[in-house]
Amino acid sequence: MKKEDKSIIINQIKETVAAYSHFYLTETQGMNAEQVSNLRRECFKHDIKMLVVKNKLMIKALEASGVDYSPLFGSLKDNTAVLFSNVGNAPAKLIKDFTKDNSKPVLKAAYVEEGFFIGENQLDALCAIKSKNELIGEVISLLQSPAKNVISALQSGGSTIHGVLKTLSER
Repeated sequence: MKKEDKSIIINQIKETVAAYSHFYLTETQGMNAEQVSNLRRECFKHDIKMLVVKNKLMIKALEASGVDYSPLFGSLKDNTAVLFSNVGNAPAKLIKDFTKDNSKPVLKAAYVEEGFFIGENQLDALCAIKSKNELIGEVISLLQSPAKNVISALQSGGSTIHGVLKTLSER
């Protein structure tokens, strides 16, 4: 591969890393063509971009991005597929679901919520991370809860007072 071609690919990878807030490094070695196609379909369904990259080019793209991704460099060995997503836990859930029927892909490392997760044993922790929308939903429900309690108390109190007044007027 020519040096110009490599620099074009490095820039494309760098732009993709900048476009997505989270990415996962996975090992796909040993997967057949049908399994890889199924994985790509699942990624597409969940709005995850999958790229198979050369490790050296990925390292150069990460170095050029301006963020210190050096903890991930040790994981860039063998065949590497990168899963890019704007939802932090979506690729982890996809990997977990996909590996129920297949032995691969295996999580090598991930960059999620500005943190590094190295190793396959981090998959459950990554699945448990809540996305931004999930956290916003929880905050809204927590804020609505006291207001709902006050309204409920006022409504039940109003019917109780009405019942008492009605009973007194009948006597």
